[in-house]
Amino acid sequence: MARYLVVAHRTAKSPELARKLAELRSQDPEARFVLLVPAVPPAGWVYEESEIQRRAKEEAEAAKAALEAQGISIEEAKPGDVSPILALEEELMAHPGEYQAIVLATLPPGLSRWLRLDVHSQAERFGLPVIHVIAH
Repeated sequence: MARYLVVAHRTAKSPELARKLAELRSQDPEARFVLLVPAVPPAGWVYEESEIQRRAKEEAEAAKAALEAQGISIEEAKPGDVSPILALEEELMAHPGEYQAIVLATLPPGLSRWLRLDVHSQAERFGLPVIHVIAH
């Protein structure tokens, strides 16, 4: 039984992500998924940390509901730091050894800020397999 850390924001409700999670579940019927939604700051330089965390929590809950509507059971949905790498690091440090892989969902090249920041490659430094899903 594997536990996957699913990291997504704008792609969290995508059918591509749901298909990948369904595929993982078909390979391991007892697979469990935790959804981590990094916060996205609003445009501009000034923002309230509590406000972006509230928005990320709302987005995480909405994404959980959307994935569950597509037949994917999500154990927990939670907001994370504005930096996807820091969000990953904080979650993995808070729960050492609990995850067997990271599922990272991004927009396609050219549209994805996370790909420009090389999040998919940087995530490999945590020593877990990284499953990259591109959502359109």
